[in-house]
Amino acid sequence: MSQLNSLKFAFNVCKFVKSNAIVIVNKKSTIGIGSGQPSRLDSCKIASGKALKFVPEKIINSVAASDAFFPFPDGIKELVEAGVEAIIQPGGSINDEKSITAINKAGLVMAFTGVRHFKH
Repeated sequence: MSQLNSLKFAFNVCKFVKSNAIVIVNKKSTIGIGSGQPSRLDSCKIASGKALKFVPEKIINSVAASDAFFPFPDGIKELVEAGVEAIIQPGGSINDEKSITAINKAGLVMAFTGVRHFKH
């Protein structure tokens, strides 16, 4: 499965998760979900923590999706440090440039959709 198809799958799963959703997948297997947190960073920590605890071997070549933009690059850095290789998100933050800088510094891919799934 291509990285783009994995990103699309992750983004589709993400639309069914509530509030500050972060979904990590490997191919068509969901390996970590963080949601319902007041902070997107906390959702990133929960999703990556679950993936690393239960299926650490699948974090290699995994991708992540976010239901809304990253307001700060800290969530992106958390996912990158966990082993995520690409991220898909809607974009639209006044800090998008900082997120792009963080992902470029890691040498990884980030796709912007322009579509938010964020819901309460």
